[in-house]
Amino acid sequence: MARLPAEANFLAPIIAETLLDRLSMVTRDFSRALLIGAHDAALADHLRAAGTRLTILEAGPRLAAESSAIPGEADAVDLPFASFDLIVWPGGLDSVNDVPGALLRLRALLAPDGLLLGAFVGDGSLQRQRRAVMAEGVRPIARLHPQIDLAAMGNLLQRTGFTMPVVDVEALTVRYGDWFALVRDLRAAGLASRLSPAPPPLTREEAARIAAAFAAQADPDGRVAEQFRLIHFSGWTPHPDQPRPARRGSGTASLAEALKPKR
Repeated sequence: MARLPAEANFLAPIIAETLLDRLSMVTRDFSRALLIGAHDAALADHLRAAGTRLTILEAGPRLAAESSAIPGEADAVDLPFASFDLIVWPGGLDSVNDVPGALLRLRALLAPDGLLLGAFVGDGSLQRQRRAVMAEGVRPIARLHPQIDLAAMGNLLQRTGFTMPVVDVEALTVRYGDWFALVRDLRAAGLASRLSPAPPPLTREEAARIAAAFAAQADPDGRVAEQFRLIHFSGWTPHPDQPRPARRGSGTASLAEALKPKR
């Protein structure tokens, strides 16, 4: 990502726009923010322009150095507790080693009534790519990250102590002329494999077989429609002034009566 021009990452501005749109609907100011990922300068610039004191955490050493970010992974970040009112994570949650551990650390970094807001490429994405890498003659080796689905993300937010969790999905379809164009986009967006240990590289024959299997799924015009499912999530750290669900059994209206057909 550091070696490529910023515009090569087509997903970054899409994710940034949706996160900023959701942030604009929150009717409060955030004075201290942590941005996880230094790959989108526009997102950082917007937060600073809003008067937010911004700290950036970046796992890639070169990107961290170029952006004056703190180098480190989200599941190992070591910063003072309750340091931030807002944490924005525009991609990457699905590729950390310890997802629940990362969410617990971020919850500890947020002050009471602090907001965690983010997005990532989730379960159901890249189905044609996944079928292609299983082509005959290609070694059955894990080359893609495990993907988190909508329900699992909601459960993770609740298990790690976030209140008022919201999780939803946006499907983005991108049409490719060949598999190598998809690979270029995945690398530019930081979505290439970070599995450790790294899987052995593809041979030329394996790459050709995958490319052929990918092309075999093309539409009549010769292009393959691949889907990125962007999972957006948010959650708040607990605070006494937040809305709370009513006590169980405190309802006075009868659901059975409400569902009876009218005469």
